[in-house]
Amino acid sequence: MNNQITTIAFDADDTLWINEPYFQEAEKEFCILLEDYLPQHSVSQELFKTEMQNLHLYGYGVKGFMLCMVETINRVSNGTASLQVVSKAIELGQELLQKPIELLDGVTETLESLKGRYRLVVATKGDLLDQERKLKNSGLQDFFHHIEIMSDKKDRDYKKLLKHLDCQPENFLMLGNSIKSDILPVLEIGGSAAHIPYHVTWSHEQHEHRLEHKHFMELKSIDKILEYL
Repeated sequence: MNNQITTIAFDADDTLWINEPYFQEAEKEFCILLEDYLPQHSVSQELFKTEMQNLHLYGYGVKGFMLCMVETINRVSNGTASLQVVSKAIELGQELLQKPIELLDGVTETLESLKGRYRLVVATKGDLLDQERKLKNSGLQDFFHHIEIMSDKKDRDYKKLLKHLDCQPENFLMLGNSIKSDILPVLEIGGSAAHIPYHVTWSHEQHEHRLEHKHFMELKSIDKILEYL
């Protein structure tokens, strides 16, 4: 492990707390809602297509998901779905926004061990208000020097974050559950990255190829980073 690390950033959703299972539950309910128009697996495909088409407009998060549900309802029903169906979809989104925060195993203990030894940062995608609410309700806010709610996680976004933190890439370590968003861009700009797999991953974030890099590590759980540091 690079012993020059001074700043450690954490993804939030499915790295610090549970998130994707809630989305999958909501999507399952949405597919049931539209099964009079299409088989459930086809509704899921149509919703994903809508999300990908609108990602550049809405970004990541529950509110964009809600808009995509409404658009998908209109398309698959050819505009014939009732307002009651639309209302139910909005209700599914509102329920997502009110889900309790359930921390993943080892998170609090790991942050307690690292605080004071490193500058700790949250670097996560999603809706600003929703992510701020989740962080506040998590009880983790005081562990972090800086919170960055990112519209995306490309090379340029991490470069912007490092510039804001006045941190060189060789002093930066990113921890997250997405190879695509949390790992590859950080390695590309010269930082270090640790992947903490989560049992559920959104299709858009899946990465199939095995990754090998001198500044990359695969961890079974978040607390395993302490062994490397």
